[in-house]
Amino acid sequence: MTDSRSERPKSRSRPSRRSEAAQPDPAVAQLTYREAQAALERSMVELQSDDLAVERMTELYQQACAYADRCDTLLQSVEAEVMLWDPDQPEAPPQPLNP
Repeated sequence: MTDSRSERPKSRSRPSRRSEAAQPDPAVAQLTYREAQAALERSMVELQSDDLAVERMTELYQQACAYADRCDTLLQSVEAEVMLWDPDQPEAPPQPLNP
């Protein structure tokens, strides 16, 4: 006799929700940090609505991920450009930030 438990399909691990997002909207890539942050905040407010349809929830979630990714990209870009200046060596040129 075979054990029926061993015949059950193995559960697959779900990919992270962030990787489920659709391809980013090219317009999002043109947003400034403040624009992307404001759009993210608006998406989050709408996601908290009690009468939100599941289809709209999915769309909003994907948009919110795109806005969050844009904010992250812009912050990383700014961090890469931040220069450190050593006041003990004022003649030395500023160096890029290496966190």
